[in-house]
Amino acid sequence: MAKSAFATVHRVLRDQSSENAVVFQGASSLSLDAKGRLSVPTRYRDVLSSTASGLLTITKHPHGCLMIFPRPEWERFRERIAALPMSAQWWKRIFLGNAMDVEMDATGRVLVSPELREAAAIAKETMLLGMGAYFELWDKATYDAQEADAMKGEMPDVFREFSF
Repeated sequence: MAKSAFATVHRVLRDQSSENAVVFQGASSLSLDAKGRLSVPTRYRDVLSSTASGLLTITKHPHGCLMIFPRPEWERFRERIAALPMSAQWWKRIFLGNAMDVEMDATGRVLVSPELREAAAIAKETMLLGMGAYFELWDKATYDAQEADAMKGEMPDVFREFSF
């Protein structure tokens, strides 16, 4: 049941992309400071300030990382999640119930709460990935291990007709 609910969530999110959205891409290896703050890379700060007034929302991702949304994109995501059927109730709890609103400070830092850091097993070293409309924040060692496993395996069927 959990897998089918996740498939429903994934399909809804994939099928409803927003027009004229900012696209974030690229990977950054970053360290959290002693207070658990993440310094947003300079290349994203201006666009996050202009499109989201520096307001972000951080929540859990089912793959063991965190998702970081600019607030306007979060609001669209939140509406779609909230509209899902009762069969996806636990996924609603995971995404919405764990969401934390944060604001970039004057130096471009955001506080990642202890609860969310613990949920993603993030201590200090991280990987921030631009994933289109949002970012993923991973514990660096976890990301490196999962990426290595993915690279060893076969590509998903969806890539069979894809040309590189």
